Amino acid sequence: MTSEFVKKCPECGSINLFFNREKGEVICKDCGLVVEEKMIDFDQEWRDFNGDEGESKRRTGAPMTYTQYDMGLGTEVGQKADLYKLEGKDKNKFFRLRKWQYRISTAIERNLKLALAELKRVSSYLKLPKVVEEEAARIYTLAVQRGLVRGRSMESVVAGSLYAACRRHDVPRTLDELSDASGIEKKEVGRTYRFITRELGISILPSNPADYIARFASSLKLTAETQSKAIEILEMAQKSELTSGRGPTGIAAAALYVSALIHGEKRTQREVADVAGVTEVTIRNRYKELLDKLKLEKEIKKTKKRKKD
Repeated sequence: MTSEFVKKCPECGSINLFFNREKGEVICKDCGLVVEEKMIDFDQEWRDFNGDEGESKRRTGAPMTYTQYDMGLGTEVGQKADLYKLEGKDKNKFFRLRKWQYRISTAIERNLKLALAELKRVSSYLKLPKVVEEEAARIYTLAVQRGLVRGRSMESVVAGSLYAACRRHDVPRTLDELSDASGIEKKEVGRTYRFITRELGISILPSNPADYIARFASSLKLTAETQSKAIEILEMAQKSELTSGRGPTGIAAAALYVSALIHGEKRTQREVADVAGVTEVTIRNRYKELLDKLKLEKEIKKTKKRKKD
C-alpha cells in the first residue's frame, strides 16, 4: 500500500512503496529503505478466551441496517416478557414508559415498524438474500420519507420495493411470485413498482431471460446440458432480436422447453408454463418463433430419430 504522505523513496527515487502493517513501516520495494515508521497498533488490547468474554469486551454494537425502523440505533424500554417479571410499582412504571415511548414516536417510525416486519416476512417466504432485503428496506424508507406511500396500501409498496430490489441485484423473481407472497394483485404490484422507481429516480435495466433458466430447470429437474443449451438458444434469440418486446419469463421458458426436446427430456407445455408462471399459449407462441427463426426443428427431429433407432 503506498503511503499517503511520502510520494517517493528519498534514496533511489522509486515510487514502488508499500506499508508493512505488522511492523508499521513504509518500505521501498526497490532498495529496501524504511522510508517512514507509523507505529499504529491494529490489534485489540484484550484477549478472548471464550465467546461470552469476547461479547462483553467488544466496544462496537450491531451494524446499522435499513431493515430496522430506527436503523438499529434506537433503544426500547425493555421487552414485554422481561417487564412481566417485575412486581408492583416497577412493572406499572416501565409499562407506562413503553406506552409513552410509542406515543412520542413519529408517524414515519410507526409506519416503518409495521412495514419492515411485513417486508421481512415476504422476503423470507421468497428466500431472498440479505442484500436484496436491505436494498428493499432502503427503497421503502425513501418512499415513506418522500410521502409516496400516501394513498397506497403498505403491502403494495413493500411488494413493489422488493421487486425493485430483486431487479437491481439480478435476483430472478416474477411479479406472480411477489403477488402470491404479499397477497396483492399482480397488476397493483407492477403499478406500484413503476411509480416508486420513477419517483425515486431508480434506473433498472430490463430483465435478462437467462437469469431465470437455472430456477426453472431446477423446478423441472432438467440436466445441466439442457440448461446450457437453453442459454445458447437465448443468446441466438437475442442476436436475432426475438427477445425484444417479449416477457423474459415466457422466452426463457420456451427456450428451456426447446432445449429439453433436443436433449430428449420431454416436459409438457403445461408443466413448463406452471413453473414459469405464464400461459401455455405464451409457451406455444414463443416455441414456434424459436423454431421458425433459429431453424431448431432439425435438431429436435434428430433426437426423435435417435430414440427410434
